[in-house]
Amino acid sequence: MKSRLLAFSGVLLIVLTAFTAPAAADDNYGAIAFSTSSGALGWSYDYSSRGGAEEEALKQCGPGCEVAIWFKNACAAIATSSNHSYGTGWASERGEAEGIAMRSCREHASDCSIARWQCTTR
Repeated sequence: MKSRLLAFSGVLLIVLTAFTAPAAADDNYGAIAFSTSSGALGWSYDYSSRGGAEEEALKQCGPGCEVAIWFKNACAAIATSSNHSYGTGWASERGEAEGIAMRSCREHASDCSIARWQCTTR
């Protein structure tokens, strides 16, 4: 009787394991910080929280910086101009994020270029 119970328990464990949904992937956060006075940049990616990603980007950027954009399981970009105008964008792919950032920056300046892009692991 004990061996049947152990065999049944083993089979049940195998069946339950086979039908258990895989765990969801962890969320990964990133951020880009920018200073409109100095043009300094800071960035982060693959942090487990938005706050951690923003803190690291601000630390890298330095005094006078603000978080320009944060993102989760995606890509982000910042386009800047010579007068420190900027635009940001995020999307599932780098090129799309850069396009959004460029269009946003061009609303404020004509000499925009991509200053930084970053993608999280997804």
